[in-house]
Amino acid sequence: MADREQGKVETKPKRRRTLLGFVCRVFLGLLVAVFLLWLGAKFYLGQPRLGPFRSVASLIEADSTRLERDVRMLSEQFAPRNFGHLGNTKRTADYIRISLDKAVGADCRAKDLWFDLSGDRYRNVSLLLGPNNGEPRIVVGAHYDSWYIYPGADDNASGVAGVLELARLLAPYEDKLTQPVELVCFPLEEPPFYGTDEMGSWFHADGLKQEGVRLELMICLEMIGYFSDDPGSQTFPVPGMELFYPRVGNFITVVGNTQNRSAVVQVKQSMKAVSALPVYSICAHEQLPGIDFSDHRNYWEAGYPAVMVTDTAFYRNKAYHTENDTADRLDFHRMAMVVDGVAKAILDLATDE
Repeated sequence: MADREQGKVETKPKRRRTLLGFVCRVFLGLLVAVFLLWLGAKFYLGQPRLGPFRSVASLIEADSTRLERDVRMLSEQFAPRNFGHLGNTKRTADYIRISLDKAVGADCRAKDLWFDLSGDRYRNVSLLLGPNNGEPRIVVGAHYDSWYIYPGADDNASGVAGVLELARLLAPYEDKLTQPVELVCFPLEEPPFYGTDEMGSWFHADGLKQEGVRLELMICLEMIGYFSDDPGSQTFPVPGMELFYPRVGNFITVVGNTQNRSAVVQVKQSMKAVSALPVYSICAHEQLPGIDFSDHRNYWEAGYPAVMVTDTAFYRNKAYHTENDTADRLDFHRMAMVVDGVAKAILDLATDE
């Protein structure tokens, strides 16, 4: 009797150890599963670069002084520049066209692409580099209008200044381009035109489609000048994204939808190759807020591949669409690094070198 009771007592610790071991294995399995899910989501959303980084040395070097000059001209001399102030809009377009001509050292290279809307005439301003009859084309664009009566230094004088600086950087490489590169600036991106077929970029994308032009990629520059090293300066459209991206707004982002993952990866890797500036990326469905918040959306609608390069706009820059969106708040040194990266992406796509 005593032996049987002793035997029963001895089995309880063993059962507890067995149960504890099972719980530990289940818990460890859950941890592994959560880690794998997190890792998979990080790869899917952010396309982290694999392998060693290339040297940041490059012959490409944007001029931060010129970038600041252009941003100040657009945001201080020509503001407000929108459909309600057609005189400033005209002066802005003239400045862009003259600057593009100066970049290539020839008058009349830049073209006004006119369209009529509600009884007024507007124009996309375009410069084509490289072979005139080559295909497929690469387009880099930015909108030059601003919201309401505000200066719009980051939104989007910064993007336009980036396009103008790209013209200066790419002009010496024009003979080496194996396919055409079009630099274009659009009006009418801001409300009430945003998201409609009255945007300047809609007319441009639709015009390419009607002409049967093949497009390799459209790169949209949308707010590329605001950076912050303050903790918590970067916010996100949905909770949980801070698990995959920094909470410090000191990086630039390449944005695409799920159909353009390869283009996002290619642009991101080119940008990282020539700049010490952190470059992140995201590929997600258009329903994620912010994914289609600029002119690239019209190229998607036309069936063309397109990505956006951005400082993430109001998810970082709290002066967005306010009177405080001024040139004094921008970081032109880091903005120049963004332009360096975009120039490298274009040359990687459009040359054999």
